[in-house]
Amino acid sequence: MKPQIEADGSRARGSSERKGVRTMTIKGKTIGIWSVVAAMLFLTSALPSAYGLEFPMTSQIEIEGDTTAIAAAINPIDSAAALYGSIELAATPVGAMFSSDLALVSAISVQVEMARTQAGARKVAQVILTQEYGFDQSQYSCLNSLWTRESHWNYKAHNYRSGAHGIAQALPAEKMSVVGTDWRTNPVTQIRWGIRYITMRYDTPCKAWSHFKRANYY
Repeated sequence: MKPQIEADGSRARGSSERKGVRTMTIKGKTIGIWSVVAAMLFLTSALPSAYGLEFPMTSQIEIEGDTTAIAAAINPIDSAAALYGSIELAATPVGAMFSSDLALVSAISVQVEMARTQAGARKVAQVILTQEYGFDQSQYSCLNSLWTRESHWNYKAHNYRSGAHGIAQALPAEKMSVVGTDWRTNPVTQIRWGIRYITMRYDTPCKAWSHFKRANYY
């Protein structure tokens, strides 16, 4: 009986030892899994401050508005910065040229509008004749008489029979395009062409007026 009891005790001890090994293996696996989880949590919390630098999850960028550019966009004509940044417009050669051209365009526009009336057209013609061509007042008087007879200084005057047009009654009217393509509607273009034509063909307005009185045309 003794050998049988010893054999049974050996089997019991072997079974207990195997159970202990399996329990230790399970505990080891559990500890390993939790170690991995703990490491991942640590890395997740450590990444935003890696190397001691803070990296915020969101970033904000503030761009200050250029008040000069904004003002230029609201009213580009009044702001030199619209064309030249922060440089004053009149302080540069190009800016001075721009300002001069702008003033010239403005003066021309005023001159054209003035010449749309009979009195204004006479005034414009007098200035061009005396200041640009150097004629005296007597020559202007002849020009005034000539164009009063021809068109009464009306830039819309048109002779439907002959085709003559404008203050100077150019014939054909298309000849005035040598001065400006706007000859149909611009009285200053008509005046400049008429004075140019008179000086080239008759030398002076008074000679042109004398020819008109003889032949009823010039």
